[in-house]
Amino acid sequence: MSGGANASLIAFICYTAVVLGLAVISNYAFRRRAFLSEYFLGSRGLGVIALALTFGATSASAGSFAGFPSLIYAHGWTLALWIASYMIFPLCAMGILGKRLSIVAQRTGAITVPDVLRLRFESRALALMGTLLLAILLCVYLVPQFTLAALIMQQLLGNAPFYQEAAFQLQHTLPELIPQNANPEYVLGLLVFAVLVVAYTTFGGFRAVVWTDILQGFVMLLGVVLMLIFALIQVGGLRNASSEMTFMQPPRLGTASFAIPDSAPPEGLRIDSETWFMENERLFRTNEAAVIAPGSKESAPVKVTQITTPQEIARITQQEFPDLPAIPVVHQLSSYAGGDGETGIYMQPPGPSPSDPNGFLPLGLAVSFFAFWALSGTGQPGSMVRLMAFTGTRTLRRAIASLTIYFSLIYFPLIIIFCCARILAPGLDHTPDRIMPVMAYLLSDGAGIPWMAGILIAAPFAAAMSTVDSFILMISSSVVRDVYQQSIHPNATERILKLLSYGTTILVGLLATVGALYPPQFLQYIIVFTGGGLAVAFLAPVGLGIYWPRFNKTGAISSMGFGTLIYVFLYVIGFAALGEISPVRPLGLDPLIWGFLASLLAGGLGTYMGSPNSNTVLQQFFEDSPAIPES
Repeated sequence: MSGGANASLIAFICYTAVVLGLAVISNYAFRRRAFLSEYFLGSRGLGVIALALTFGATSASAGSFAGFPSLIYAHGWTLALWIASYMIFPLCAMGILGKRLSIVAQRTGAITVPDVLRLRFESRALALMGTLLLAILLCVYLVPQFTLAALIMQQLLGNAPFYQEAAFQLQHTLPELIPQNANPEYVLGLLVFAVLVVAYTTFGGFRAVVWTDILQGFVMLLGVVLMLIFALIQVGGLRNASSEMTFMQPPRLGTASFAIPDSAPPEGLRIDSETWFMENERLFRTNEAAVIAPGSKESAPVKVTQITTPQEIARITQQEFPDLPAIPVVHQLSSYAGGDGETGIYMQPPGPSPSDPNGFLPLGLAVSFFAFWALSGTGQPGSMVRLMAFTGTRTLRRAIASLTIYFSLIYFPLIIIFCCARILAPGLDHTPDRIMPVMAYLLSDGAGIPWMAGILIAAPFAAAMSTVDSFILMISSSVVRDVYQQSIHPNATERILKLLSYGTTILVGLLATVGALYPPQFLQYIIVFTGGGLAVAFLAPVGLGIYWPRFNKTGAISSMGFGTLIYVFLYVIGFAALGEISPVRPLGLDPLIWGFLASLLAGGLGTYMGSPNSNTVLQQFFEDSPAIPES
C-alpha cells in the first residue's frame, strides 16, 4: 500500500475516533437534563459558532461536494447562476424566521416543526400530516447522501489491499447484501458509513450532531480552500483555464466492449475505469471498469466518453498511453441535445445538456433558481429546528453575517475548482458524480503531496455526515414526539421515549442504507426534488402561522396539502414524459415556485373559509411577552 493510501487510512481512522468521542462525551456530559429537549434540541443552548456552523454544515450536504461539482463539471460556468442565491439564503432563513420562531418555540415548549404546527393550530391531524411528509421526503433525501458517502469511502480506501480483501469476503460471505451488478467495494463503504453515522447520532443526540457539525464545518472549508489553490496552480491560473474552456465542445457518450485475440491466454482481464484509448483515430476514456472473465473473449459493454474538441485531443494525446491488451469495439455514440459542436458553450448560459435542446439553464429557469435556493433553504425543517435552539438575538445577528461569508467561501471556489476539472480530468461525463474524489487524488498527486488526498476527501465526507445525522435525528424526533407521545401514549416515561428514539434512529439509517444499495444517477436532482418538496410543504404554513394571527387550521392544511400536490404533480408529468426526475416547468419556472404560490393561495383561501383561532392560541402565540435575550 502506498504512502498516500496509508495516510488516507490514518486520516479516516483519526476522524472516526474524534466523531465517536464527541458522541460519548455528549452522552455522558448531559445525562441529567430533560431527555427530549436535550436529545433533540441540545437544551436550546447554541452559541454563535455552533449555530452558524451546524446551520451551514447541515445545509451544505454531500450534494454540495458531489452532486453540485458534477453539475459544474457537466455544464460549466452557468452553475454560478444556478447557485447564486445560496449566498443570501442565511439572511432569508435566519432573518425572516429566526427570532420569531425561537420565541414561539421557547414560549410553547415545542421541540419539532410539526410540534409547532400542532400547538399553533390545535390540530394533531396537521402535525401527523407534517410528520408524514417530513419522514417520506427526508428518507428520500438521505439516499443520495448515503450513496455519495459510500462512493467517497470507495475512492478513499479502494486501493488499500485490506479494503479490497474485506469487500471480497463480504461478497462471498454475505452475497445477499450485494445487489446484482453492484460493486462490493461500494457496498462495504456504504455499510461502514451507515454504522458510523447511525452510531454517533443514536448515542450522542442533538449536541453530538452540533459538535461534529462544528468540526465538519471547518473540515469542509479547509478542503475547499486547499483544492482551490491546487487547482489554480495546476491549471495555470484562471485566465488560462477560461481560455481553454472557450474552445471546448461537449463530448459524445456511448458504450464500448473490449475483446482479446484468440491467441491470448484465457485467464481473464480487467481494464480500469478512466483508461484512455484510441479507436479509428478517435479519443475515448472509459468511465467504468471492463472485465473479461476467465475463459471469455469479450467484456460486457461499459460506458465510455469521446473527446471531440481538437485542442483537447492534441493536448491529451501528447501523453503516452499504455498499450491495451484488448481490442476496443465502440458501439453507437450519442451527441448532446444542446450545445453539440458549439465552442464556448461551457463559458456562458445556458450551458450544454445531453437531453435538453434548450441547454441546461435557460433564462426563465435561471431566474426561478435564484428564487429556488432562497425559498428552499428557508423552508427546510432542518434549518427551522436550529432556529429553535439558539441562545439570543445577538447570537442570531452574528450567525447571519458569519454564515453568509462561510457560504461564499464554499460555493464560489467550488465553481472555479470544477470548471478547472474539465481541463485537468476530462472525459468523465458518464459518471460526473465521481469528480470530487477523482480531483482530490489528482490535485494531491500533482502537488507532490499524495497524503493530502485524505484531507481533501474529508470535506465531502464531512458534508454527508453533517446532513445525514441532522436529518436522521429530525425524523426520529418527529416520530417519537409527534406520533408516539402526542397521539399514542401521552404519559410515556422518559425511558420508553429514549428507547423509542434510539430504535427509530437506527431504523431510519437502515432504510436509507437499503435505498442507497440501488443508487440513482445525477444525485443532485434527487436532492433538488426533496429539498423543494420540504420547502413547499412547510415554509408557508410555518411562516404564516407565526406571523399572521388570522391564519387558521383550515388554511394551514390547505396550504401544506395543495402546495405539495402541485409540486409533485409537475414532477410526475415530467417523469411520465421523460422517464427521469425532470419536471415540466410552465413559463420556464421551477415547480418549487408554482408549488409555493399554490401553497400561499390555498392558505389564504382556506383561512377565510375556516373557523377563527381560539383565544388561547392567540394569547400564547401573539400577545406581547418577554423576548429572547440579547446574549
